[in-house]
Amino acid sequence: MRTGKGAAAAPARRPGAAVEVDGLVKRYGGRQVVAGLSFTAAAGAVTAVLGPNGAGKTTTIACCEGLRRPDGGRVRVLGLDPVADGAALRPRIGVTLQDGGLPTGAGALEVLRHIAGLHSDPVPVADLVEVLGLASFARTRVRRLSGGQRQRLAVACALVGRPEVVFLDEPSAGLDPQARLAMWDVVARVRAAGACVVLTTHLMEEAERLADLVVVVDGGRVVASGSPAELTRTDSTLAFTARPALPLDSLRAALPPGTDVSETTAGRYLVSGVAAGPQVAATVAAWCAGQDVLPEGLGAARRTLEDVFLDLTGRSLR
Repeated sequence: MRTGKGAAAAPARRPGAAVEVDGLVKRYGGRQVVAGLSFTAAAGAVTAVLGPNGAGKTTTIACCEGLRRPDGGRVRVLGLDPVADGAALRPRIGVTLQDGGLPTGAGALEVLRHIAGLHSDPVPVADLVEVLGLASFARTRVRRLSGGQRQRLAVACALVGRPEVVFLDEPSAGLDPQARLAMWDVVARVRAAGACVVLTTHLMEEAERLADLVVVVDGGRVVASGSPAELTRTDSTLAFTARPALPLDSLRAALPPGTDVSETTAGRYLVSGVAAGPQVAATVAAWCAGQDVLPEGLGAARRTLEDVFLDLTGRSLR
């Protein structure tokens, strides 16, 4: 941040870090929803914060945006306290909210132009209209927009000020496949321009496609973090598909020690372990033949981010 005569210098921050969360604690009433959570998001990178409903991710991002005051720990965005230094920080960040936060009585293009006028060097409105496909509903009042249209407008409003840090809450929510691909392209462009992008998402494909760093949150704490490749890496995994609910206990008994099998989703099976090599594949094929089952696609496969997420946070509904 530039400082003039008599202005205080920006607080020091870790090299390359745009967002720093250290030991964050947040309570609502007597209930603790964030319990000592820590992560760092870098400039020029996309950080995806994943977690089941109620895990504390939205509250964490709200603390980073200055919309909630932490009860403990430390949060810094571009070296600034989002609450105490909110006036200095707000022009430098872009935010989308779960409820949109847009004036519902105005037209979509009118809202975007108004927000652009609040910034000294905005992105040309026409550019955002084109890349996010806003032209078809430019004159429609916000309250009449579909969920996907509101989301595209909200992202345009978050980006129009050329922010150094962008917080995107479920950026692909309500989007059709074409709009989703366009949104992913926009996020990639923002990242390439050097901004820090922090997004929450329930789409594992979105996190795998966009994120440099994935932070998995559950129970108000970080339970895992790393790149998608790091989180999905395994020594050796075989995968196959077949009819659901096969009797896996008998297959486990046939497999060598150190090897296990699980049904990750209905009809999709993973055989994992250091010994999951060609002999194990032959064992699986023979067992499937005994079950009168054809193991489709039997072969080496890495775990997906969804597999990791479910292993870390469980499979029960929240």
